[in-house]
Amino acid sequence: MVSESRTIVVTGASSGIGKATAQFFKQKGWNVIAAMRDPSAEKDLIVDERLKLVQLDVQHSASIEKAVSTTLATFKQIDVWVNNAGYGAYGPVEAASREQIQRQYDVNVFGLIECVQAIAPHFRANRAGVLINVTSIGGLMTAPGYSVYNSSKFAVEGLSEGLWYELGSFGIKVKVIEPGVTSTDFGGRSMDMLDYSSMPDYADVMEKINVGRARLIKKRSAPELIAATIFQAANDQSDRLRYLAGPDAKRLWKLRRWLGYRAQMSIVRNLVKLGR
Repeated sequence: MVSESRTIVVTGASSGIGKATAQFFKQKGWNVIAAMRDPSAEKDLIVDERLKLVQLDVQHSASIEKAVSTTLATFKQIDVWVNNAGYGAYGPVEAASREQIQRQYDVNVFGLIECVQAIAPHFRANRAGVLINVTSIGGLMTAPGYSVYNSSKFAVEGLSEGLWYELGSFGIKVKVIEPGVTSTDFGGRSMDMLDYSSMPDYADVMEKINVGRARLIKKRSAPELIAATIFQAANDQSDRLRYLAGPDAKRLWKLRRWLGYRAQMSIVRNLVKLGR
């Protein structure tokens, strides 16, 4: 199939930000590859001549390479690649097993890197393309209880900044989307709850953190807002790297920049009522 429309690939498109992004770009007239682990389970995204479902599991290299080749066979060119697939571990670092930490990095960092390595040759050959990595405000500052997850997003922030230099040398744009709290299944099937039941010292700490987390969730942004920010980044021909998405993300980052990290961290600690 040959199309004059631009083509985007979105990983993790079975729910949340990924699904909203696939729908948003489809409505804007783009060709969309909605990549996900199990396309057979997808009920909302309707396949037609401009939207295709493709199997992609960032933990399996072969599926990443196949997703690239399938997209090129279908639409001949990829203009934008969005690395959105990911999930979060929640709980004290002490409670995380080696396997849980490894999986957090396999999905959020190493799988993302393999996607970059798979799409970069196509972008370099065309001396064009936009690589978009979805991180989080939690890639710029940490939140209590999310240390393992935040560390993986910090890693993607650093990786993206390096890619901005490297891929930018070939005319490729690198963009980072940093959402705040968003209405997705992040707190459900996309969350790995770390078991600290054998560590009673953490009971009071995590109870306070959970109360603060519940307050934040009530003010979360719609995934469509994040999708609109991704669309803005995909069409921005400037060298801008970072795009905060959501009022809470913008507010928190301004707080950190204006007051400094020590004051901002003290404010968060006091809000959650964590002692020292």
